[in-house]
Amino acid sequence: MDIGSAVRSIRKKRNITIAEMSEGTGLSKGFISNMENNHTSPSLHTLQMIAEFLHVPLPYLLLENHQKIRVLREHERQQTIHNNQGVKVEHLTYKGGLRMQRVDMAPGASTGKEPHAHAGEECHVVLQGTVLAEQGEDSVILEDGDSFSWNASVPHYVKNIGDTNAILLISIYSDENDIL
Repeated sequence: MDIGSAVRSIRKKRNITIAEMSEGTGLSKGFISNMENNHTSPSLHTLQMIAEFLHVPLPYLLLENHQKIRVLREHERQQTIHNNQGVKVEHLTYKGGLRMQRVDMAPGASTGKEPHAHAGEECHVVLQGTVLAEQGEDSVILEDGDSFSWNASVPHYVKNIGDTNAILLISIYSDENDIL
């Protein structure tokens, strides 16, 4: 855990000197310097004082770098064509088992010839177009701004029934990697 670097980074970003931090927390300048260089580890009580002085939540100081904000620029996104039926999937971001996708469906395109199932949960927002969503015996037509969700382990199917491309924003949570 690199607590010292996190503290130093926040302190410098806020233009706070070690002397000012020492005065504000009651900790010695030497201790702060040693902590920032990872030569000593603060107690939880001390870390809480530092977090309060820096105006950050204590858990933020405990995060590893891979746990902090993840940015995926538009030009870095992976795209796949699903089943060669005019469905383009743009993978927006992921965190653990949670994934977000932007799906662009040409008129008449669908998620397959037959309903499919996989582990997990899905939430959809129709950003543009008109789609038919089916799961089991349920069938619903959705338009711009409508949203729906379902347990993805029950066979499901989505088809663009409009005359223009349909665009959906989909969030999928699954512990498994075999999702759309």
